[in-house]
Amino acid sequence: MKVVIFSGTTEGRELSRAVAALGIEATVCVATELGAEEQGRTPGITVCTGRLDADAMAALLQGAALCVDATHPYATEATRNICAAAAAVGVEYHRLLRPASDLPAGSVVLQTAAQAAAYLAGKPGNILLATGAKELPAFAPLDPARLYPRVLPTLAGITACETAGIPHRNIIAMQGPFTRELNVAVMHQFYIAYMVTKDGGAAGGFAEKAQAAAQCGVQLIVLRRPEEQGETAETILQRCRELL
Repeated sequence: MKVVIFSGTTEGRELSRAVAALGIEATVCVATELGAEEQGRTPGITVCTGRLDADAMAALLQGAALCVDATHPYATEATRNICAAAAAVGVEYHRLLRPASDLPAGSVVLQTAAQAAAYLAGKPGNILLATGAKELPAFAPLDPARLYPRVLPTLAGITACETAGIPHRNIIAMQGPFTRELNVAVMHQFYIAYMVTKDGGAAGGFAEKAQAAAQCGVQLIVLRRPEEQGETAETILQRCRELL
């Protein structure tokens, strides 16, 4: 029996190890080398690295008993492709949910990065961008000297910042999640007035970001999490046990 897990998240890594512990063959798909590095090596788990389109996903799912989508809550395109691939080959699909956070009072909640850029256009002050390198183009209308993007320490992350015209001294290349203390230090170091982030939940260190923003008097701007339905890891593991 084989379970294919599309991962790259803390929850996906933990689920894959729990599946392997049941004696089930697990194939974990991650988009980047960094994801593979985080996944590590575990007996019973095969790691596939690289971005896949729906056809490649369908090919990988051939013969699987279950397909588990454990991608990031904001990776909506990946989720659409995974769901379509599972349906195409008739493999049972499950979405592993990451619990949402309680947003602090006073948070500015917007739908997209472009809306966040428009909101910030007429407001002075430095901006800590904790939304990921892919969202950088949305902030192009703003003065790049105001922007302090926190991106993964990868060539892709640095390249995205350079393409966006971010001064090198503004690039914060680090891998989270981060403590409240480190968030506070970054906000003080770069005189941050606004922080734009996604609700990455506990695994993404959202509470620590919110606490640091409150402590430093920084306005927190949250990109709204897409609506979705799914299951807990224990529910999915129970389904695995039923299929054994």
